[in-house]
Amino acid sequence: MPIIDAHIHYGDDAPELLALLAEFDIRLHNICVSQDSHGGWRESADRYCFLAQTNPRRYAWCTSFDLPRLDDPDYVKGVIAGLEQDFAAGAVACKVWKNIGMEVRYPDGRFFQVDDPLLAPIFDWLAERGHPLLAHIAEPLDCWLPLREGSPHYGYYSRNPEWHMYSRPDYPSHGELMAARDRVLAQHPNLRFIGAHLASLEYDVDVLAATLDRYPNLAVDTSARLFDLVVQDSAKVRAFITKYQDRILFGTDVVMRTPPSAMAPRERAQAIASLRSVYTTHFAYFESTGSVTVRDREVQGLGLPPSVLEKLYRTNAKQWYPGLN
Repeated sequence: MPIIDAHIHYGDDAPELLALLAEFDIRLHNICVSQDSHGGWRESADRYCFLAQTNPRRYAWCTSFDLPRLDDPDYVKGVIAGLEQDFAAGAVACKVWKNIGMEVRYPDGRFFQVDDPLLAPIFDWLAERGHPLLAHIAEPLDCWLPLREGSPHYGYYSRNPEWHMYSRPDYPSHGELMAARDRVLAQHPNLRFIGAHLASLEYDVDVLAATLDRYPNLAVDTSARLFDLVVQDSAKVRAFITKYQDRILFGTDVVMRTPPSAMAPRERAQAIASLRSVYTTHFAYFESTGSVTVRDREVQGLGLPPSVLEKLYRTNAKQWYPGLN
């Protein structure tokens, strides 16, 4: 079955990687991440664009835009001009990252949120042209809770304390960020909106289900949230995916720190083996009816039927990202 990894950051074409993608018949949708207001993300965008243009069977790409320049009256005009160029060059979506809401501030110290009126014309432009928005808004709920060994995100927040918001009341709460995201969904009902990482509602599929029910223009991807599903009741997760089988996209969020093509042979083999392990673990969890090991935890596989797997792995990505067609 052909598969689309709808959320990954792997801008390389080493022969060993291409062989792995051919073996599993996987196409990578590479996602740009804008981390400044000066175009520093364009290097990865140019690489992702090149890969998609030279090997569209294995690569596609999602663009982004510079962070708000609040003193620039031509900011929105410039963003839209850049998006026009990127979509003409084959981009299939646009992404906003968690720094919108959690990092960007007004001069008076207030946090700039994704529902700020400054961004509305950009979202309107995307909706009018049928271009999807991929949005990573907020962090997992664990971000606002005490560090707890064994929790799905303990390792990340232990290594990245700058993103851990526990006992930091000067930062927006998880609920405030979700409310801003939901206002965008309500204000732009024709915007095809994909909530990255289970829309940051990974902690309870019932809560996520209620949000999907409220906003028909919302879909979600599974990227970097496999373990959040694993720690919930398997029957409950299976029922959730089955019910919302048209609105869940498969993704891994694997990040390429060093291109395998630039590695020594042994390191390259290890990098490809690691990526292979990510895929085989995901596939086992979604497909197997038996016991599956995920991060040394034995869990019950979901055993999803082929019709649901086809949507999860491929069809939904093409429906929510029409450019993948």
